[in-house]
Amino acid sequence: MVTIGRSGEIGEGRDLTEGMEKVRTLRQFPLYGSRNEHSAGDTCPTCHGTGKLPRGHEDQLVAVILCNDVRLKPRRTKLYVCASMAACLFICCLILFFLFPRSVTLTPASVLSVMVYFTPTTVEMKVTNLINISNENFVPVQIVEFDIQWLMLHVVEGKTKITNMTAIRSRSQKSYTIQSDLTITDPGLNIYCKSSSIKIHTLYVELQMTMNISYLSHTEQLSLDTYEFIDCGANSTVPHPVW
Repeated sequence: MVTIGRSGEIGEGRDLTEGMEKVRTLRQFPLYGSRNEHSAGDTCPTCHGTGKLPRGHEDQLVAVILCNDVRLKPRRTKLYVCASMAACLFICCLILFFLFPRSVTLTPASVLSVMVYFTPTTVEMKVTNLINISNENFVPVQIVEFDIQWLMLHVVEGKTKITNMTAIRSRSQKSYTIQSDLTITDPGLNIYCKSSSIKIHTLYVELQMTMNISYLSHTEQLSLDTYEFIDCGANSTVPHPVW
């Protein structure tokens, strides 16, 4: 019984000492939001409840905002975020739709004329062709270079290169007139074209066309192989379609 009593006395003394230290601390630092020592609350971290801030410590000001302040809970936040995302997605789709590369088509339309000149060992011809170029893009297409090659019996008889062709506007089609010079040196073809006993001197010619185009900061090459027939025995100025 005596031991228990002494322990209790020691515990009470210790609690009394801690309470006195707490009171002394509260007196040194007044409570937060008060100018006296008797108000209930927490100690102000900036001015310790005195309402005054020491000079040179202005950058240590602390702003206190209530948790239920409407400024901390903006209204329609989800609506604004969703609307912004939808607008960005719509703009991206529009950009992709208008800038997505589309096809540029090269099509031979017809043979406009064939002028034939005989020499002792060759047959010289000037062939004028009409070709169509279609641009399905929403941006203009610049033609960098156009090459056309004529082959007869797998032998190249003429080449033409053009570098000054104008650009094709967006979503449009343009026609170009291409004039090429052919020289037939094959003895058998020379006899065939110069023979007066044959009324129709038809040659089937292979055309290999290559076109380099530039648009949207990149370059592409288009190629087309086709066939057409021409009369190598006489001049022909009547247009006829290409087969």
